[in-house]
Amino acid sequence: MLDLNRLKALHAVHVYGSVGAAADALMVTPSAVSQQIAKLERETGARLMERNGRGVRLTDAAGLLAEHAERILALVETAEADFEALRGEVVGRLNIAAFPTASRGLMPGALVSLRGRHPDLQVQLSERDPERVVREVARGELDLGVIQDWLNRPMAIPEGLSKATLLDDIADVAIPATHPLADRREIELAALSGEQWISGAPGTVCHDWLVYTLRSASLEPEISCMADEYPTQLALVAAGLGCAIVPRLGRDCVPDGARLVPLLPRQSRRIYAIWRQDAARRPAIRAMVDALVEASKQQENAWAVT
Repeated sequence: MLDLNRLKALHAVHVYGSVGAAADALMVTPSAVSQQIAKLERETGARLMERNGRGVRLTDAAGLLAEHAERILALVETAEADFEALRGEVVGRLNIAAFPTASRGLMPGALVSLRGRHPDLQVQLSERDPERVVREVARGELDLGVIQDWLNRPMAIPEGLSKATLLDDIADVAIPATHPLADRREIELAALSGEQWISGAPGTVCHDWLVYTLRSASLEPEISCMADEYPTQLALVAAGLGCAIVPRLGRDCVPDGARLVPLLPRQSRRIYAIWRQDAARRPAIRAMVDALVEASKQQENAWAVT
């Protein structure tokens, strides 16, 4: 009988293209992946990997088996979800991931609430960028993810995934306290022509969104500094090094040298939880989504009184 863990290792190499990338996705060592595939070769009596330059590649037999493995692993997940739903117990293990500001702003409250209500559920949280979260949830490497997109630039969600909206996170412009517009109640985005900007690294959702948004307002972005964490961006703004657009969930303490001013038109991102439809019947998934919705409402209430 074929071992599921070995099939999972083979499937990961097939999806990610190398033993090292598969090991990263499975959170094991490359040697562990290689050992699993070597055992699978002995079980099947077929050669599954062969040398290809400095690396390895899967054989035709491995490709065929990996395609079957994908269907087998999906059936196993459905069976586990059905069994958990039948028992109605919030137990087992959840592998989840969220982008950094959600990990800091929503996850602590959600996970504490979940642990208090369901102590037999084990949850492992990782930080990922939203696009990677979508890929890994779709592939079954994550059970649930928290992602974001911007209302003027929505992210496509693959078929087979369900989602629940958690909150809308309004973004304001952060400008130095000495800026001529710092005392305005609102600022038109077009009024910031010629400013230098502070952004995340190229290729990140927030960097690409900022460039898209500025160009949509006929502003050519001049990026002076790049930092992925919003507290770092605010510190750079306070030092007078540029402007940034910062969502509310991304703020901690605003430095004295920075001012946050609402933008016109309003800029907002939407935060979602996503999971596979095949796993939707798992009580653990429902419990995690409920905890995230509760934490999001608490965050919205905190914003309302500040």
